[in-house]
Amino acid sequence: MTKTTYPAGPVLDVRALNRATLDRQLLLRPSSMSAAAAVEHLLGLQAQNVKPPYHALAARLDGFVPEELSALMAGREAVRIVSMRSTIHTHTADDCLTLRPFVQPARDRELTYFRKGLAGVDLDRLAALARDLVEAEPRTMKQLREVLSAEWPDADPVSLAVAARCRLPLVQVTPRGLWGRSGQVALTTAEHWLGRAAEPAPTADSVVLRYLAAFGPASVKDMQTWAGLTRLRDAFERLRPQLRTFVDEHGVELFDLPDAPRPDPGTPAPPRFLPEFDNLLLSHADRTRIVPAEYRGRSWQGNQAHCTLLVDGFLAGVWKLERDALVVEPLGTLTGAERRDVTAEGERMLATLHPGQAYDIRFGTVVRS
Repeated sequence: MTKTTYPAGPVLDVRALNRATLDRQLLLRPSSMSAAAAVEHLLGLQAQNVKPPYHALAARLDGFVPEELSALMAGREAVRIVSMRSTIHTHTADDCLTLRPFVQPARDRELTYFRKGLAGVDLDRLAALARDLVEAEPRTMKQLREVLSAEWPDADPVSLAVAARCRLPLVQVTPRGLWGRSGQVALTTAEHWLGRAAEPAPTADSVVLRYLAAFGPASVKDMQTWAGLTRLRDAFERLRPQLRTFVDEHGVELFDLPDAPRPDPGTPAPPRFLPEFDNLLLSHADRTRIVPAEYRGRSWQGNQAHCTLLVDGFLAGVWKLERDALVVEPLGTLTGAERRDVTAEGERMLATLHPGQAYDIRFGTVVRS
């Protein structure tokens, strides 16, 4: 069968891709969206830890207060659940009930890595038992391991708990995830917590359109990286007649919504303080639209990610909030003007998330590879 070829589209260089992506990600200028609308538009926020979703919205929204997102979670309008790339995300309730089924094939594939520890385990029975347990009352992973290990004493306890998480849409119940509160991770099913049944998985075509609205222009591999799925090309091909196509500087085909914003590459991009694991840095196969080649891997240490700083739209440093100071560690040299802009943005972020608290802003030693 002959493969159909299409004429190459216009070339989008790295700065053009950077500005387009920043605009979709609400990072070129503060957005007037509500927290709920932003979480929906962005298809969720990385939430490996409690604070990152709040930092992500503080960088993106005008007038954001952390209690806004916290209230959504307390009211069960937003939840924390394992979804894309087998990582925890904060999703709206509606997206929790649809996007989790969409990425279920990846959760099923994840289980194959634990098959040795699950030898002889009836996974359907395990899912039913785990559902009964967590719907009777929220359970920790330790509690799940203990009960499931009693049922399958020869299986690996960790593998049993992972199997429950993969087979069931388990959400972290509050107070976990609330701003200024603490709580251990306790789990129940999304259906039980939200009081309604899961919905059918959305079509791949519809999710492609949403992904492009939040992360485009993008290649097929970019979206597959974001979702942790494979075999999405057919959806892009079905949508091709209604999309625009471009190529990057390496000749990779990129798809985009016809009327989506693609700002001039010279559009100013103010500094932004992003949390660790922000989806901006994780949702493309080629991350050079945000991460300069010379800084690749510099925002990580082992398997831990640093909070990151954007300057002129690109990764330029890492940061941490200490007891009395916001410490910024540039990856290269910042000009005097850039330092002043970074300081001003740091003050804005601190006033948003920690009003009334006094922090110094310090520029630390440049991080070395």
